[in-house]
Amino acid sequence: MTLLRHWLTAITVSTAVTAPALSAPETFVVDPTHTYPRFSYDHFGLSTQLSKFTKTSGKVILDKAAKTASVEIDIDMKSVDTGYATFNEHIQAEDFLDTNKFPKATFKSTKVIFDGDKPASIEGNLTIKGITKPVTLKVNRYVNKPHPMRKVDVIGADASTVIKRSDFNAGKFAPAVGDEVTITVAIEALKQ
Repeated sequence: MTLLRHWLTAITVSTAVTAPALSAPETFVVDPTHTYPRFSYDHFGLSTQLSKFTKTSGKVILDKAAKTASVEIDIDMKSVDTGYATFNEHIQAEDFLDTNKFPKATFKSTKVIFDGDKPASIEGNLTIKGITKPVTLKVNRYVNKPHPMRKVDVIGADASTVIKRSDFNAGKFAPAVGDEVTITVAIEALKQ
């Protein structure tokens, strides 16, 4: 019986040593002080205007070993910053963002496509003014490393997509003011 017990213990230890380490999904929470969705569009053929939203929240769930992830982002539409207070109010009106009825926009991923160890694109649903459309964010930059100041694991990324604002019932003055809007998201998210 003692010999059998030693043999079972040896098998258990051997299996534990040789079994691959299993990873688990990790949750990263958006750092609102370093996450800013920006949007740009053609203004009467004169210039490219660039604005941003200053209040964003959300999370990323990442399983590095399985190369899977999910992303959820909430944007406070009333935090729009065009650089000009009067225009901030104008762009929140019913013909554009209608922030009184729709104070929040959301993005929820449906699939994250990896190229090696890094996400290359994020497919998902973007909801603006209560209208949901599929979009694909191209990941232009991705970093996952220890944060130099906070001493926790952090994700940093830049991703972009192009939408038509008229698809979201925000097409006033199109096409004189560009209907195509480039959305770029700079995100940093800290491991919980």
